[in-house]
Amino acid sequence: MQPSLSSIQSARQMLTKHLPATRLIKALHLSELSGKTVSLKLETELPTGSFKVRGALYTLALNLRQASIQEVVASSTGNHGAAVAYAAKVLGIHAKIFLPEHCNPMKRARIASFGAEITEKGRDISDACELALQECASNPNAFFLNDATDPDLPSATGVIGLEILEQCPLVREIYVPMGDSALIRGVAAAAKQISPQVKIIGVQAERAPSYYLSWKRGEAMGTESWRYDCGRSGDPHTGSDERRVNP
Repeated sequence: MQPSLSSIQSARQMLTKHLPATRLIKALHLSELSGKTVSLKLETELPTGSFKVRGALYTLALNLRQASIQEVVASSTGNHGAAVAYAAKVLGIHAKIFLPEHCNPMKRARIASFGAEITEKGRDISDACELALQECASNPNAFFLNDATDPDLPSATGVIGLEILEQCPLVREIYVPMGDSALIRGVAAAAKQISPQVKIIGVQAERAPSYYLSWKRGEAMGTESWRYDCGRSGDPHTGSDERRVNP
């Protein structure tokens, strides 16, 4: 599931029509604390306030060219839903987002602001995902955009890696937060194919270290505070130099 450099560059060519490169700024306090030069990549500058819009926009555009799609469907707790809603608005199709009950009201409002249809049902993201899959099964012209398992999506997150290397050619380590791993797979693929000496360090919450455990043991591992998305695990082998980093 590691994207090629050519696919990452292709994703960048498409995304630059809609999204600007985000800034890389010096983090003075973190630099002082660490004794190193630390910079922050401001993905919050993107239209939905998250890096996820890169993957949603690229993946949806790619699939629209390959198939007859009238509706895009997604399950989310917030950021991915907003990304899919925004991508659907830009590309001119209907979006339906399934959220768990009692979701974050601010994130729900952001999704709604992009014109998506919202269904709130189920206890958690796994329940919402099952409902989204049922929706797609009943609609042959619907496309289910899953940010954890879609094979095309890491090409878009890889664009972040390209931007970092251009904005800071002397970078030696890139720290990447890990959720479903789509972000780190893209960033690692881009950085390693251009500058193999750059270390990619995955950072995961101590209470939900499923990918850390999976990587260490060589098999998919779950934790009490993390459930597989739709009963499917992602690839624990990201191809990066991951290690556990305590906050």
